[in-house]
Amino acid sequence: MIQEFKDFIAKGNVMDMAVGIIIGAAFTAIVTSLVDDLINPIISLFTGGIDFSGLGFRLSDGEDGAIFAYGNFIMALINFLIIAWVVFILVKMVNRVKEATTAPEEAAEEEPAGPTQEELLMEIRDALKAQN
Repeated sequence: MIQEFKDFIAKGNVMDMAVGIIIGAAFTAIVTSLVDDLINPIISLFTGGIDFSGLGFRLSDGEDGAIFAYGNFIMALINFLIIAWVVFILVKMVNRVKEATTAPEEAAEEEPAGPTQEELLMEIRDALKAQN
């Protein structure tokens, strides 16, 4: 059983997934900082200094009443949209690089070879014979 576990861990897919998760966590921290430190101050500048994370209203009376905090949801939505946009741009750039590297190879394979000089001369000869 231990050997099966070692084989499972040693497979490339598991290692690739682990690297992806680690890089994704680091990327999330970068995007969160981007939103919190750069984008939110710009948004609050246009909205008169409103901090979305503090937005909400009480659902019941009293200090211990439930709070409907929709501001945190707005911040999560902004984070998601920024992450989705950045991932979209990255995927688009990767696809463009892939197309650039595969396009010359495919173009060389797809170009049909034209007739050779001998074939053209034979066609001319046959056409002249047919006229006489």
